[in-house]
Amino acid sequence: MSEEKAKGRQWNSDAVKELRRRLGVTQSQLARRLGVRQQTVSEWETGLYAPRGASVTLLRMVSEEAGPEYRTDRSAETERDDR
Repeated sequence: MSEEKAKGRQWNSDAVKELRRRLGVTQSQLARRLGVRQQTVSEWETGLYAPRGASVTLLRMVSEEAGPEYRTDRSAETERDDR
C-alpha cells in the first residue's frame, strides 16, 4: 500500500481540483508551486494521470496551507484526538 493510501489521502482528480480551489490559485500557479508543468496539473484534474512520487509529497505539503479542515489524512485526525 502506498504511503498516501496508508494516510487516507488519495490524490485523484477531485482532490487536486479541490485543493487548487481552496488555495484560490490557477493551474499555472499550482504548477509553479509544485515544480511541474501546467499541463501536468490539468492532466491530474481531468483524471488522465494521477500524481505520484515526489508530486504526492509536495501536494500533501501544499495542502497543509489549505488548513486543517481540508486535511483528511490520519495524522490530522491524530492531532485532533491528541488535544
